[in-house]
Amino acid sequence: MATFKSNKSIGLDLKNAIMTGVSYMLPFIIAGAVLMGIARIGASMYGIENIWDASHSESANNLIRIFHDFDGFGGLALSLMLPIVAGYIAFAIANRPGLAPGMIGGILAGSLGTGFLGALVAGLIAGYIVKFLAEKVKLPRALASAGPIFILPVGGTLLTCIIMMYIIGDPLSMMNKGLEAWLLSMSGTNKVLLAAVIGGMVGFDLGGPVNKAAVTTAMALLASGIYDPNTAAQVAIIIPPIGLGLATLIWKHRFPASLQEAGKASTLMGLIGVSEGAIPFALANPKIILINVLGSATGAAMAVGLGAVNKAPISGFYGWLAVENWFIYIISIAVGSLIITLGSLLFFKVDENNDDKKKEMVKTESKTFSVTR
Repeated sequence: MATFKSNKSIGLDLKNAIMTGVSYMLPFIIAGAVLMGIARIGASMYGIENIWDASHSESANNLIRIFHDFDGFGGLALSLMLPIVAGYIAFAIANRPGLAPGMIGGILAGSLGTGFLGALVAGLIAGYIVKFLAEKVKLPRALASAGPIFILPVGGTLLTCIIMMYIIGDPLSMMNKGLEAWLLSMSGTNKVLLAAVIGGMVGFDLGGPVNKAAVTTAMALLASGIYDPNTAAQVAIIIPPIGLGLATLIWKHRFPASLQEAGKASTLMGLIGVSEGAIPFALANPKIILINVLGSATGAAMAVGLGAVNKAPISGFYGWLAVENWFIYIISIAVGSLIITLGSLLFFKVDENNDDKKKEMVKTESKTFSVTR
């Protein structure tokens, strides 16, 4: 029993550390993606589809040069993705002394070709090494202040880099490249099938382990320039909360008061990219999970199959216009959401959710009785 608790605690620590790293990383990604979106949408008005090309820095048109610079600013922000996520994973485990080893390990992970997966591993290694050193290295009182600012960052960085460079860097790189090669070899039906599987996984447990596995894999491949899994995941994330939120607006009488309120929040959470807005509906009627999976898988497969490309891990509306073939992307979200909205009719019935009507009837009868008396 003690071992079980220990394993559960370690698993929770790992999850919290990774989520901390991802949460600190997201502002950089959002800033970068939005700036690049502005640049590319602006450049498209001039018929330019490769505003990132260095030749545009010499354009005679001032606006084109500005758009080129904006795209560069966005790229600079996105380039911080790996060191930031690794650094703050280490920070979550070992506090401030873990920050430098984690960030440096994240940069090394990028240069070794291990991608996002390598950055996650580098952050965990750095964090636990620094934590171990902090517990085991005992300094004289006169030198105690040197530990957090000298010994722990230097020792942690050196050991992290040695492990990444000489022990796990090559295996992680080979794994990453093998996965890349397999996915790049996919085309046509296989690509659509992959998108459907990722979309279904994302819609299954709404932020749970299956969802996280799909999203983490998509983000790992994103850092390597493979965008289809990320496109599928980001489309699928927002379909259930939007679809169920719309259902409570269109067929209000089918839902109890509690879910009507949850529907308002669900729609908003969907628009900003939070799938957990649909959880109250799954708890109220777990059968809706089947519809969530179907809607998410359909929307994801449609987006990828018709050529939409999302190059940033952003599912909220503020990133939609930065997507290539953004109109198809939005239509795919709408189709997947509509499937869930209509599918909710199968599981949320008027007879099962008639609380509001009953309350109104009681009030009416009470007023009638008072007047009669």
